[in-house]
Amino acid sequence: MRTGELGFWWRSLGGQPDGREPLPGPTEADVAIVGAGYTGLWTAYYLKHAQPSLRVVVLEAEHIGYGASGRNGGWATGFFSGPPRVYQSDRGRKSEGGHGGARGRARAGFMALQREMFDTVDEIARVLAHEQIDADFVKSGHLTVALDAAQAQRLRAHVRELHALGLDDGDVRELSGEQLGDRVRVAGAQLATFSPHAARLHPAKLVAGLASAVERLGVTIYEQTPVREIVAGEARTARGTVRARRVVRASEGYTASLRGQRRALVPMNSSMIVTEPLGEQAWQAIGWDGAEVLEDNAHVFAYLQRTADGRIAIGGRGVPYRFGSRTDGDGATARATVEQLREKLHAMFPATAGVPLAHAWSGVLGVARDWCVSVQANDASGLASAGGYVGQGVAASNLAARTLRDLLLGKRSELTELPWVGRRARRWEPEPLRWMGIRGVYALFRRADAIERRSGRPSTLARLVDGVSGRN
Repeated sequence: MRTGELGFWWRSLGGQPDGREPLPGPTEADVAIVGAGYTGLWTAYYLKHAQPSLRVVVLEAEHIGYGASGRNGGWATGFFSGPPRVYQSDRGRKSEGGHGGARGRARAGFMALQREMFDTVDEIARVLAHEQIDADFVKSGHLTVALDAAQAQRLRAHVRELHALGLDDGDVRELSGEQLGDRVRVAGAQLATFSPHAARLHPAKLVAGLASAVERLGVTIYEQTPVREIVAGEARTARGTVRARRVVRASEGYTASLRGQRRALVPMNSSMIVTEPLGEQAWQAIGWDGAEVLEDNAHVFAYLQRTADGRIAIGGRGVPYRFGSRTDGDGATARATVEQLREKLHAMFPATAGVPLAHAWSGVLGVARDWCVSVQANDASGLASAGGYVGQGVAASNLAARTLRDLLLGKRSELTELPWVGRRARRWEPEPLRWMGIRGVYALFRRADAIERRSGRPSTLARLVDGVSGRN
């Protein structure tokens, strides 16, 4: 089994992508984008389609898709991070229920965002077809599985909450254990929920195809060009300063490396393993003939996909945070984390017990202090940003990029009225409080999962930790 080396997705394409030239020296542009992951590339794509004359450059510290965009679980899901209450505001379309006073308008803001996110999964499919990008994209939906009685109670309550906010069975519905088994046979599953608003894809194929598409539009991507600082009108690098009317921060989990941004987003670690291709007998035992993305409903949850070439990839938090917002570039994964994910895989799918692992890797995702996404653009300074996806950025980055396009071009639209626009989370605590808090939260969530397995009831401890941490 291999570990690190940026992960399985790039290795399956023959290794890291062909290198692009670094910034040759000081230059000028209309828009400078910092980060060549999904957010940066989608933003460049939509800006150039909207206004082809724009001079757009993308600055990348390593290579395209080096961060979470090339290391994620391959979920393009219409759901997004953070508690709904944070996104409930007076913004949003009246057609979504804005006639019911302040509470109705607040719900309208959340529902406007949610409906746009659902539509985003289809927007990604449209672009892939238009640009002829084969990213193993299959829209088969999203399954969340309850593996014990406590998880089942919490999952039912979550469906009730979403329905109360305005979703219906066409958006998310409960499945009995038998109905789940018709799709995929997960050992110990008591029930599940299903949403059609999700697709499976190959992360590196998407980022590589998207990079080629923006270059065809005339965007220049400079690799091996770390940005040290972003200020009004400038992205400053060791190779020279890029002067631009607009500068977009699209650095997600690597934001802490920018001067003055160490406490804006913390880099949260997530780890994955992937099996060798399963044989026919194993797949007959498991089912999973579709390409639904799948997760369990634990507080420290696991997320999975069936790959296009017949493997199972499973991920989880592993070691959630490193002191000082440090990141590990090569993606090496601790043996204990590999074993935890292997045990989880075998527990959910016993038929995988004899299947070797092919690769293990890790990466970082960006998390704001309130665990929610934000999209910002300041007309006075020309600075803009999007991020804080908490691991759900494959689709959210597309909607955020289209929102940035409208904001940067001064176009008022339904997207610029979404409640994640202009909202600011408070900064993370300084060290060592940041390290103690994040590591403590995940330790307590693991304890809560153990309590729930024994008791069969939702954990009071988890509710308290959710409240204190801001996750709920």
